[in-house]
Amino acid sequence: MKKLILFLLISMSATAQNKLWTENDRQELIANLKKTKDSLIKETQSLSIEQWNFRESPERWTIGEIVEHLGLWERIFARETNIALRSKPTPELNASSKPDSWYIDFMMEEKVHNAPDYARPMGFALGKDNLTTFLKIREQTIRFVETTQADLKAHFEPVGGENYRNVHQIFIVQYGHVSRHIRQIKKVKTHPNYPAL
Repeated sequence: MKKLILFLLISMSATAQNKLWTENDRQELIANLKKTKDSLIKETQSLSIEQWNFRESPERWTIGEIVEHLGLWERIFARETNIALRSKPTPELNASSKPDSWYIDFMMEEKVHNAPDYARPMGFALGKDNLTTFLKIREQTIRFVETTQADLKAHFEPVGGENYRNVHQIFIVQYGHVSRHIRQIKKVKTHPNYPAL
C-alpha cells in the first residue's frame, strides 16, 4: 500500500512539473478578466436609458447592443472552453500554433471585426439587463480560472484550416474582446449628439 501511495505521489508530481500552464499564466488571466469586467462596469454603471439606446448612425450599435454582444460571446467562449477541455490533451500542437502575442495583437488592432450572425445583438433586452447577463457569466469564468487544475495550454480547439488555439488563448481573446468593445463604447460617448446626463 505504501508503495502504491508513493507511486501515485511521484506520478502526480511529475504531471505537475510537466504542466505547460503556469501559476503566472493563471494570475495573468485572472487580472485581465477582472480588469475588463471592472472597466465595463465603470463605463456603463451610470448610463441613462437614452444613453444606453443612443445610436451614432443607423448601421452602428447602441451601447446596450454592444453589451448584449459581449454577453453573447461570454456564453460562446464558455462553450468553446468546455468542448476543448473535454478533448484529450494535445500539447504538441503548441509547436505549430500561433503565440499568445498574436491573439493579443489581433484583439487590439484598429481594424473592424465583423460579428457572425449568431453573435449579433437583437436589441430586445434593456441595457442594464445585458450587463447583468455579462457579469453573471464573467464571474463564473473568473471562478473557473481561479480554481481549475486543468492544463489550459494542453487542450485545443480548431480555429479554421490546420490552425488550433489552446484554452489559455481562448481566455486571452475573451478579455481582449471586451477591451476592444470598451474602446467602442468610449467612442460612442464622444459623439456630439450623445445624450447628456
